[in-house]
Amino acid sequence: SQIIPHAKTFAQGFYAIQKGIASADRVFEILDAEEVIEEKPNAIAINTFKKEVVYRNVGFQYANEPVLNGVNLTIEKGKLIALVGESGGGKSTMVDLLPRFYDVTSGEILVDGINVKDCKINDLRGLMGIVSQESILFNDTIFNNIAFGLHNVSEKDVIAAAKIANAHEFIMETENGYQTNIGDRGGNLSGGQRQRISIARAVLANPPILILDEATSSLDTESEKLVQNALANVMKDRTSIVIAHRLSTIQHADEIIVLKKGEIIERGTHAELIKIEGAYKRLQDMQSFE
Repeated sequence: SQIIPHAKTFAQGFYAIQKGIASADRVFEILDAEEVIEEKPNAIAINTFKKEVVYRNVGFQYANEPVLNGVNLTIEKGKLIALVGESGGGKSTMVDLLPRFYDVTSGEILVDGINVKDCKINDLRGLMGIVSQESILFNDTIFNNIAFGLHNVSEKDVIAAAKIANAHEFIMETENGYQTNIGDRGGNLSGGQRQRISIARAVLANPPILILDEATSSLDTESEKLVQNALANVMKDRTSIVIAHRLSTIQHADEIIVLKKGEIIERGTHAELIKIEGAYKRLQDMQSFE
């Protein structure tokens, strides 16, 4: 009777040690992994965006699986470009290549005539604000989540960004306002509120290029309308690349790009694509029916 409790404690301790070792192995495997995206020793500093982004004969593949094939696209400063098409068509991959989350396997991407592979990575990514479908938030205050990555940010600037993102009103209704802790991954907020915090962060960073990757697809209708209004405020006079499944949200785009199996099959304004009665028109009809 005296030995059994101690034996059980020893067995439990041994199990915990083995579990910790297995977890450490997985963590160190990631920490020790080689850097895939490398910066050239003589990389060019790029701090402004003046003219255009050009995709020139861009191809990409994961292992042996081709995702993009011969994509050519010019995105002029101040324009809103929308990417639409079926799942797996290469939309997200296409925007992930711009900030060099991956590198092209053929062709090149140019920002103001400079190949992105020749740019300093931090400078390149500093030109872009990304609002994805899944909000990346931290177990911290609303203020710190909006000001994340920036230094010496005033409360006045954070409030101004939140107002543009249609977030100020619900923030002031929380217990401690901008000092309210939102919990792990923003768990204390609704989906629409989390997205508007992410948008406020992008507004505060004030990037010249804004990338929206299905930023409203997981929201209910009311939340989507609030987020769409916020995005409309953000995209004014800004170069924007929007991935959208709900075509009603991108009808005002300067150019709509329809992707299928990694290739551009149609391009033009909403009115032009409806007129040719192709893939875009079929997508539009399916969503109207729904």
